[in-house]
Amino acid sequence: MKRLFPIVAVAALAIAGGAYWMNAQQTSPVAGVTNIEPVSSDGADVDTSGIVEMVMGAEDAPITIVEYASFTCPHCATFHSEVLKPLKADYVDTGKVKFIFRDVYFDRFGLWASMVARCGGTEKFFGITDILMETQSEWSRAGDPVAIAGALRKTGRLAGLDDETLQACLEDEDKAKALVGWFQKNAAADNISSTPSLIIDGEMHSNMSYKDLKALLDGKLAN
Repeated sequence: MKRLFPIVAVAALAIAGGAYWMNAQQTSPVAGVTNIEPVSSDGADVDTSGIVEMVMGAEDAPITIVEYASFTCPHCATFHSEVLKPLKADYVDTGKVKFIFRDVYFDRFGLWASMVARCGGTEKFFGITDILMETQSEWSRAGDPVAIAGALRKTGRLAGLDDETLQACLEDEDKAKALVGWFQKNAAADNISSTPSLIIDGEMHSNMSYKDLKALLDGKLAN
């Protein structure tokens, strides 16, 4: 389980200076996303109305699960492969669970990955997320930021996105700032301190096995 820094520290890491994007040197893999002013500690000063919730499942499903996850969290990648896949087959695709994925940003690379995943819109998001989680150990350790950005672009291309589209997504300053503000608002509202975290019908749960999650869901459905 990966634990969050305090929200204020996350804001500083995500927005300020080189910990957010590389500087405006030509070597930057995402040149153009620079000089973004820090958002407030709770994201309240950022317009996040354009950020779309990424949702799978029926709107009227009897159970709603919200997962808070980071693209650079190894435990999140494990949850994605060992828990989310059977959860989708057994509960989401059968109309029993509505599943909402909410991004958490520990570092710039997780934010870049999120921007690539969101680049194809809602239709491609979960497919790109599948690839990013399955190959996390490869792209997140590709080397320097230029190599990591290149590996993320490669993932986008595998999903059918062209280089021009990917570059535009990675250079979208307003979207980057809105995503960080959106994350901060959500994390503050739901008191998120680690990933992956699950909110099931409004109740907080930490990371768990599929066996334990299945027992919990079956108990709810039986009532």
